[in-house]
Amino acid sequence: MGIKKLLCFVIAAGLSLSVWAWGPTGHRVVGQIADSYLTPKAKAAIHKILGNESVAISSNWADFIKSDSTMSYLSPWHYINIAAGMNYSDFTNYLKSDTATDAYTKLNFLIKELKNKKLDAAKKKMYLHLLIHIVGDVHQPMHVSRAEDQGGNKIKVLWFNEPTNLHSVWDDKLIEMQKLSYTEYAANINHSSLEERKKLQQQPIVKWFYESYQIADSIYSDITQPDQKLGYRYNFDNIETLNQQLLKGGIRLAGILNELFK
Repeated sequence: MGIKKLLCFVIAAGLSLSVWAWGPTGHRVVGQIADSYLTPKAKAAIHKILGNESVAISSNWADFIKSDSTMSYLSPWHYINIAAGMNYSDFTNYLKSDTATDAYTKLNFLIKELKNKKLDAAKKKMYLHLLIHIVGDVHQPMHVSRAEDQGGNKIKVLWFNEPTNLHSVWDDKLIEMQKLSYTEYAANINHSSLEERKKLQQQPIVKWFYESYQIADSIYSDITQPDQKLGYRYNFDNIETLNQQLLKGGIRLAGILNELFK
């Protein structure tokens, strides 16, 4: 690869980092948890599609591919913009009529396509990569938030005096602060009963989105001034919510994959 081409790749990859949901570690945590609840049949089917690439590692494909300009059309698949102030009924009605290219419509599209037994191998692999990733995305609250500030990207804050934005804090700052590998992180939070998992997996997809939407609203309300300083107290107040979202994402991803490949 020539120096000019390499530089373009690095710049493109760097730009994409600002809109990653969970960052690489968070997505891998979701994938690792999902893998622990896959049925033998689902594991075999996924191995046939992805080969030796694990669910955890494959979870970042959809972000890495952003460096390829021909795949830029996938960017809106990672999030959904929702106006503030909706109750569950309003929110549900909005999604029922949603025809935009966003995380909700495309997640449903991917599930439908992966049920197609005649789907060719290349598309099946791409769609599985995207499905694994987008389920993680929608559990990152700032990916189900407001258009006017680009999901918190325009809300500038200080993370331990380092200039950043609210979206980035939830993408990776909080996660990286825990100083755990993705396997350590998954093992640390992956605790649930069979009854809890069944309940989470039986909930409709709209419920997942609404949970993130409500959390996003709370995240917004915590920021009361420009360049607000966030640090140890912010971590203490939000780590349980963060961990619950990662855990729910993994459990629900396993539920979808088990249903698709039963």
